[in-house]
Amino acid sequence: MNFFVETLWVLLLSTWYSLEAFFLLFVPTRRKSVAGETVLLTGAGSGIGRLMALEFARLGARIVLWDINEEGNKETARMIKETHGIRAHTYTCDCSSREEIYRVADKVKREVGDVTILINNAGIVTGKKFLDSPDALIEKSMEVNSLAHFWTYKAFLPAMMAGNHGHLVSIASSAGLIGVNGLADYCASKFAAVGFAESMALELLANGCDGVKTTIVCPFFINTGMFDGANTKFPSILPILKPDYACRKIVDAVLRDQVYLSMPRSVYLIIALKHTLPTKLGVLLGEYLGAFNFMAQFKGHGKKTD
Repeated sequence: MNFFVETLWVLLLSTWYSLEAFFLLFVPTRRKSVAGETVLLTGAGSGIGRLMALEFARLGARIVLWDINEEGNKETARMIKETHGIRAHTYTCDCSSREEIYRVADKVKREVGDVTILINNAGIVTGKKFLDSPDALIEKSMEVNSLAHFWTYKAFLPAMMAGNHGHLVSIASSAGLIGVNGLADYCASKFAAVGFAESMALELLANGCDGVKTTIVCPFFINTGMFDGANTKFPSILPILKPDYACRKIVDAVLRDQVYLSMPRSVYLIIALKHTLPTKLGVLLGEYLGAFNFMAQFKGHGKKTD
């Protein structure tokens, strides 16, 4: 009897959630306010991190900026002050170091207070074939792109859970959903970031912390300089994203408590095909779309976020 009741309940809820999802295609969810929230962004000294900091400042949030580049971080703070008249709190932090993350996090909690929106945005890319990648750079990719998320969660999540209020945002990558030739260490680190964020979302729900929201962002290449030289065979299908567009989409996803955001929309289809097509056919389509040559002319600048 319990099996019958549970199965019927799941079928009813499945129907309801499907109808709800269809309804939300035409009537988007209401955006929440972030005024007064404390937003901490890693990798805030340039690129998407800087743009998101400016946008959250416009929306009335208190801004905490982390970056290994002190001058870039200060420049972001200056832009926030000039544009929105808000003081941003700046902290120089090497996100490849667990000890430094904990040290700077303690300083933030003493000087600013509890963080309520954590955006793990800092990232690096080597852009080399696996056998050409120095061991130290491979380790650095894992430390910055994935392990840093573990330590920032440990530092700031307890306060969110205690108040059942907060938002965890992982700026991952479409390379965290599908492998890319020439990005072995980067893909590994971003797959790890996605897996960690998904697991933590479930852990929060299991602990009854439904007030702590999560958003996982998986964009294609963004034109910030980090992937300078990377190319796309069909820009109408897989365009190199403009930073302003990517920033607007990410912030809007946070305001709507959207759990997953992939950009452009074609990424959703590509990932679905990856998991449904025969492997050889998937490889054939990947080659057709130019996936084997995305990094053929890569230059990059060796730092910041994608």
